[in-house]
Amino acid sequence: MNRLSNPLLLVLVIAIGFTCSSTHIGAQETKSKEQPKTQADRKEQATKKKRKPNPTMAPIEDVDGLPRVLLIGDSISIGYTLPVREALKGKANLHRPPTNCGPTIKGLESIDQWLGDKKWDVIHFNWGLHDLKYLGPKGENLQDPNDPKNHQQVAPEDYEKNLRKLVQQLKKTNAKLIWRNTTPVPDGAKGRVVGDSVKYNEIAAKVMKENGIPIHDVYALVKPNMAELMLPKGNVHFTKQGSQTIANDVAAQILKALGS
Repeated sequence: MNRLSNPLLLVLVIAIGFTCSSTHIGAQETKSKEQPKTQADRKEQATKKKRKPNPTMAPIEDVDGLPRVLLIGDSISIGYTLPVREALKGKANLHRPPTNCGPTIKGLESIDQWLGDKKWDVIHFNWGLHDLKYLGPKGENLQDPNDPKNHQQVAPEDYEKNLRKLVQQLKKTNAKLIWRNTTPVPDGAKGRVVGDSVKYNEIAAKVMKENGIPIHDVYALVKPNMAELMLPKGNVHFTKQGSQTIANDVAAQILKALGS
C-alpha cells in the first residue's frame, strides 16, 4: 500500500506544481504584454495619464434664446476660444469644432461635420497658417523651406481653390460670415517663411471681397506688437496676453455682426 501510494502522491504533487507554475508564467506573460514595450511607449502612456481634457474642446450646452456662433481655426483660434466665450457670456453661444482645424484640405474633409444640422447666426473662420507651412517629401512636418525636396502643404493656387469651395459651403448656412486673416510668421519660425502670411492673406482677401465677406484684419492687429504678443524664438503662437488681445477683437467683431 505504501509502495503504491507514494508514487501516486509524488505524481499529484508534480502535477499541481506544474499547473501553478504554468498559471504564474501565463500571468507574467499577460502582464508583460500589457506593459509599454519601449521607453517612447512608456513616455506616451505617462503623458496620456497626466494630460487633462482641454476645456476649449469640450462641447457646450446652448442657452435658449441666445444666437449661435461658430469659431473655425487652427491652434491660434484654440488659444482665444475660451476668452471669447467668456466675453460673449450671456450674449451668444460660442461653439468650435473639437479639433485644430488645420489647413484648407482638412476643412474640405470636415466642414459638413463641423457645421452640423443646426442654425448658425455667425461663423468666424480662418485657414492659412497650416497651408503655408513646409512639409518633407514624405509628409514630414515643418521642414526647411530652402530645401527643394520640400513643399508647402497647400500651394497658393490650391489655397485659393480650396477657399472658394469652403466659402460656398459656409454661405449655404445663411450665417453672417467673418473671415479672420492669418497672423504673421515671425523671424526664426521653423518650416515657415516670413512674409508668406501676407501672400496667403492677399489671396484670401480676393476671395472674400468677391463674396462680400468682411475681413477681420488680425494680421494688422498683431504685426506692430509681435514682440509683446507672440511667444519668443520664432514661435508662431501667442502668450496669454496675446491670445486675450486677439480674443477681445474677435468678440467685438462677432457682437458687431450680431448687431449688439
